[in-house]
Amino acid sequence: MKVHVIGGGPAGLYFAILMKKAWPQTRITVFERNRPDDTFGFGVVFSDETLDTFETYDHESYRAIVGHFAYWDDIEIHFRGTTHRVGGNGFCGCSRATLLKILGRRARALGVEIEYQREISPLDPVIRNADLVVVADGINSRMREAFADRFKPRLDLRPNFFSWMGSTRPFDAFTFFFRETAHGIFIGHCYQYEPQRSTWIVETDPKTFARAGLDKLDEAASARFAEDVFAKELRGHRLITNRSIWRNFPTIRCERWVADNMVLIGDAKATAHFSIGSGTKLAMEDGIALYEAFRSTGGRDVAAALTDFEARRREEVEKTQHSADVSLVWFEHVDRFWNMDPTRFAFGLMTRSKAITYDNLALRAPEFVKQADRLVARDVRALGFEADISQPLAPMFQPFRLRSLTLENRVVVSPMCQYSAQDGLPNDWHLVHYGSRAIGGAGLMFTEMTDVSAQARISPGCAGIYNDAHEAAWKRIVDFVHAQAKTKFCLQLGHAGRKGATKLMWEGIDEPLEEGGWPIISASPLPYFPHSAVPREMARADMDRVIADFVAATERGQRAGFDMVELHAAHGYLLASFISPLTNTRRDEYGGTLANRLRFPLEVFRAMRAVWPDEKPMSVRISATDWADGGLTGDDAVEVARAFAAAGCDLIDVSTGQTVADAQPVFGRMFQTPFSDQIRNEAGLATMCVGAITTADQVNTIIAAGRADLVALARPHLVDPYFTMKAAAWYGASAIHCPPQYFAGKEQIFRNSTRDREEWRDLRRKAKPKTHRDTWKEAAE
Repeated sequence: MKVHVIGGGPAGLYFAILMKKAWPQTRITVFERNRPDDTFGFGVVFSDETLDTFETYDHESYRAIVGHFAYWDDIEIHFRGTTHRVGGNGFCGCSRATLLKILGRRARALGVEIEYQREISPLDPVIRNADLVVVADGINSRMREAFADRFKPRLDLRPNFFSWMGSTRPFDAFTFFFRETAHGIFIGHCYQYEPQRSTWIVETDPKTFARAGLDKLDEAASARFAEDVFAKELRGHRLITNRSIWRNFPTIRCERWVADNMVLIGDAKATAHFSIGSGTKLAMEDGIALYEAFRSTGGRDVAAALTDFEARRREEVEKTQHSADVSLVWFEHVDRFWNMDPTRFAFGLMTRSKAITYDNLALRAPEFVKQADRLVARDVRALGFEADISQPLAPMFQPFRLRSLTLENRVVVSPMCQYSAQDGLPNDWHLVHYGSRAIGGAGLMFTEMTDVSAQARISPGCAGIYNDAHEAAWKRIVDFVHAQAKTKFCLQLGHAGRKGATKLMWEGIDEPLEEGGWPIISASPLPYFPHSAVPREMARADMDRVIADFVAATERGQRAGFDMVELHAAHGYLLASFISPLTNTRRDEYGGTLANRLRFPLEVFRAMRAVWPDEKPMSVRISATDWADGGLTGDDAVEVARAFAAAGCDLIDVSTGQTVADAQPVFGRMFQTPFSDQIRNEAGLATMCVGAITTADQVNTIIAAGRADLVALARPHLVDPYFTMKAAAWYGASAIHCPPQYFAGKEQIFRNSTRDREEWRDLRRKAKPKTHRDTWKEAAE
């Protein structure tokens, strides 16, 4: 078999090594446009886990690599005069030039042909005339662009500017420097990669870049500028340049990685932002995955191997890219966190990509996590609560106050439609559903979206509060919750709008009823699906009637004894249809600008606030983004939140999407939390986040990092009403309320959890993978 590899970077060379080792008869030629000693950039980064992989696949190159790297365990964060050092990370830095020499020598020793200074034309029939063409020619891949109609690449050029430089200053930790100047904030990402050599990636936002005049400076002048910014941190050392131009990071994704006998790997295929240090790791792991695809399909069937490669590799690459995207956004908005306490800032930095969480940090850096715990406890004490700062509770078990309402902890049972009511009437199902979850110990619990009229329902099974029977049924449930639990109870009020008169969720979500429907209304006469009923555009009389319905429902909620009320203005329902430009095409004073689109939702909210007791809080659920072109963005959400806060809202319940049927949400763990983070830290408002949050560990991570004040969990509470009680046992929050009937169970779970947690810690310590420091020392000796 003949294999042509376009590009002599880590991805192409490592694949060539593995392929030639496994099938020595394969003729492999690597075409590299540069000379053998040319390389750009400075050092590359690998984790202990990645080094384990290299050791497994090619021990010879692994030994050479570990003989030429600088090793560190710690991450060090310098911010506003403070230093936080977090251990247990296990990373190494290696010169990119050295890495390429090692891989090149290893490849040639195995019989791989490498043609340097060979510029390849993508349409050269000699190049295409091979059984397999591996396209590994980097970010600016000519092959990918020549066949763009096949690979369908997408480029997202990020706004921040960065320059890749080097220095002779040594480091014993991966180090972040944050420096505020008259122009704005500059960030240094620094690490040592060999003796007396370190990488310095300098990053800044576009406004600071422009104010500093960096667009007018050449390479040498911009290095001198950066030396002035980081003079203290450089400690007398100079910055070194090597094509250190200022540029924007290109996030590249391709719809397809395979076209005929061609396959993209490395940066030609997908890029991951440098802030997570995974670019070279991804590239070499691509080489491994491609080799494994050939191994698993017999080594000769190119089409089968390429199909296998793309099918198996894509998920891992997309997960890494997602983590990188979340990380880079944190650095793009570092000014959002600038006024945070330095410990919270450092905690947020460490957990920014969601790969590292509260429990993970507690194992590797327990004192650092204790500092974060103490910070949350001090914040709570400043609000007038009693809080033990010397031995603080985990963040999720610290109390919180909204007006006169005190919550025992930060865990919230999210609103979850049950579709189990008859003509809007809650029944025994609802009593058991809400009663059991209240006993489970959450600080706050929401009703499902409770409709303000029969015509406001989503489906025939939706609960309402628009007559005396509904009010009495809800009062029965509220009274039980208050008698048996410390959980506070919030009534969520809503109107389905154009998404009304649809089937029960398990019969077809958002699908219109085939019979028995009712007239629906919306901001504009736009159906949700093309086959959905067309809503009537609301006139002033409709608005007045809807406001009256919300006011009557709010008054009923007060008589039923609810502790709090929330206005549902998200997910494409009636009020959300006014806010989003995708569903509001009105030409009157209720359409057009965001201020106009907010006019009716604010009228509803103010009318509710006027009849709701002043000492009781109110919240609003919003969709912070529509996940669709031309729709609401995170910046819009900040303005929406501010408008409701000015009208008397105490908490913004931050959800996203479900506005239009063709939305393209980016799902993942805690995927909506960044929007809560933005609203909380830009607008200075209390927020509640929700969305793919499944563990107590994640709740603690979010609260400690200051991304939300409350954390709502939906599906975890569906299958485990006692989620919070179990978490309290795990974290030793023994004061959590428990009905006397369940005391014995509480005692047992706390006793078992104390033992289980110690066993877990011991197992994690014993199971911790060996670091490669000893191997590094042996090789160095």
